[in-house]
Amino acid sequence: MSRTIRVTLADDQVLVRAGFRALLSAQPDIEVVGEAADGDEALALVREQRPDVVLMDIRMPLLDGLAATRRITEDPALGEVKVVMLTTFELDEYVFEAIRAGASGFLVKDTEPDELLRAVRAVVEGDALLSPGVTRRLIAEFAARSKAPAPVSVLTELTEREREVMALVGIGLSNEEIARRLVVSPLTAKTHVSRTMVKLGARDRAQLVVLAYESGLVRPGWLG
Repeated sequence: MSRTIRVTLADDQVLVRAGFRALLSAQPDIEVVGEAADGDEALALVREQRPDVVLMDIRMPLLDGLAATRRITEDPALGEVKVVMLTTFELDEYVFEAIRAGASGFLVKDTEPDELLRAVRAVVEGDALLSPGVTRRLIAEFAARSKAPAPVSVLTELTEREREVMALVGIGLSNEEIARRLVVSPLTAKTHVSRTMVKLGARDRAQLVVLAYESGLVRPGWLG
């Protein structure tokens, strides 16, 4: 029997939290373990509950979602907690900083229910990055804003195949798409992604994308 996914909701709008809670709590494999109306409250709950996933609104009073996310992802004791940012607009100006701060991805608040559920389940497995349908567009915009490539020494630990896989992750391909591109099984593709993350100390797939651009392995304009 699969384990229950524990979720904490952080949003200053009561109706938004209620809607997410109703949807998530109706699933047999998901449990909402807490709600927060601001970033300080969210941070305290996460430290107390150690949920699997935090659905975090970017804009909240006292401590905003971006700052709360950074504190969560910088705390080694919370290394297993995945943060998914919630935003009203697909290309919110803070989304780029959220990914750099360690968020595992983001979802727009009007995401279809099935997509939200899929994302919560997938992010626990390390497979999710961004809202379905906008991944490549966001990555292209992120690439255009990313800072100048760092020295490639960060990639020296990777094999040639792992660099190839990292580049494909960087342009927004899923494990299944990587598998088709490289003519390998999805499990093999997932294994390569996981090993690459371990070698680079990447918290999740989102950080791998950041590293792909900031190391210069992937360049703006590669999406075509």
